[in-house]
Amino acid sequence: MALPWKVLDRFSTEDEGILELRQRGPGDFLITVGSQILMNSRAQRSEIALGKFGCRKLKDHPSPKVLVGGLGMGITLRAVLDELPETARVVVAELNPAIQQWCLGPLAELTEGAASDPRVTIEITDVAELIRHAQRESFDAIILDLYRGPHPQTDRVKDPIYGSRAIENSRSALKPGGIFAVWGENPDVGFEGRLASGGFRVKCERPGKGGYRHAVWVAEKKTAGKPQRQSV
Repeated sequence: MALPWKVLDRFSTEDEGILELRQRGPGDFLITVGSQILMNSRAQRSEIALGKFGCRKLKDHPSPKVLVGGLGMGITLRAVLDELPETARVVVAELNPAIQQWCLGPLAELTEGAASDPRVTIEITDVAELIRHAQRESFDAIILDLYRGPHPQTDRVKDPIYGSRAIENSRSALKPGGIFAVWGENPDVGFEGRLASGGFRVKCERPGKGGYRHAVWVAEKKTAGKPQRQSV
């Protein structure tokens, strides 16, 4: 018989309602909002793939700098760190300070303490604002593992993360050849088109075999020519 879930902590968010961290055994955690499961520690293949795909070209870089949007359970961050040298710097943008405390506390066992790795700096801020105010060519990779990914109803121009203006901000913040990797629930041809029009070579991966598979976009900043200013 499965163990019952125990609520370890909860807090109220302005937009989404009550967030809860639940556990029912060693390494078995959920993060929920209301009645919806946001994250399950036993189902993380797309998050691991996101971190690996986003940083796989940086293993031999002398001092890479990476931005991760969204901390969650720290699974994506762990995958990012596993791909990077000890000289790397990783900035994590997380909106909720309670999430940081969860990753430093009960969730640390899942990730070998990824949130407390000396390469990591966690900033309690909106990742869209951090990207918008970043200096040009600041990052070798930007990796977005957010609550909601791009979808067909995304405002193709004004969306603060997945619209064409936001894509232009991300491109500006990336070094030539930098990687923009994004998690989503399902493929979205509109988002792929905006990435391509915004100066990226883009591929949509579907990690895993069989069953429901999330989408992971891996977009490489083109090093020559100017992006076309259009949206899809």
